[in-house]
Amino acid sequence: MATWSNINLQNSASPLMEQLTFFHDHTLLILTMITVLVAYIMTSLFFNKYTHRYLLEGQTIEVIWTILPAVTLIFIALPSLRLLYLLDETLEPLVTVKTVGHQWYWSYEYMDFINSREFDSYMIPYNEMSENGFRLLDVDNRTTLPMHTQIRMLVTAADVLHSWTVPALGVKVDATPGRLNQTSFFMNRPGLFYGQCSEICGANHSFMPIVIESVNTKTFIAWMLSAFDA
Repeated sequence: MATWSNINLQNSASPLMEQLTFFHDHTLLILTMITVLVAYIMTSLFFNKYTHRYLLEGQTIEVIWTILPAVTLIFIALPSLRLLYLLDETLEPLVTVKTVGHQWYWSYEYMDFINSREFDSYMIPYNEMSENGFRLLDVDNRTTLPMHTQIRMLVTAADVLHSWTVPALGVKVDATPGRLNQTSFFMNRPGLFYGQCSEICGANHSFMPIVIESVNTKTFIAWMLSAFDA
């Protein structure tokens, strides 16, 4: 989870987010090199005393400053295209969860079981929160999912536009009324992963958080069975 002192991306919890982080670092390195080079050239132009009153054109330098940006763009475009195909890749899911955005909470439905489990997930008010809770992020019903399992999320909305987003998983899906959007992810470690609605949806837009609880398969099955027993 990101904290007030963290200016970097959140620690990844899925292979997809790892690739997004690598691409971010790769692109940032290229931008840093360009910034340093341009700053050096501008500084040298300001402080040198060389002049050329009759300089009209320079074919060599024009070829260089045309080819170098093109090569730079290729070094950014190729990893970017690879990542776009990875984002769209869908494997055979083992668990499917449908989530519906409301003003201002999320509802979830586990669709792969004979008796599907459904619940609403509301943010816990500050005056009802435990001492070790996270203000504006904890919910009364967490979305429990098994790690090392391909998960498919079906996302829609009941009223206005929302966006189901969990940064640690590299997932951001628009929740559109009347439309069912799909995404998939694979969690490679246990933990609690927090997200929030990322589409301005009204007065309480910032009060509809998302909490994914990643557990092992045995714990997930026990959690599902406990709902049926209840």
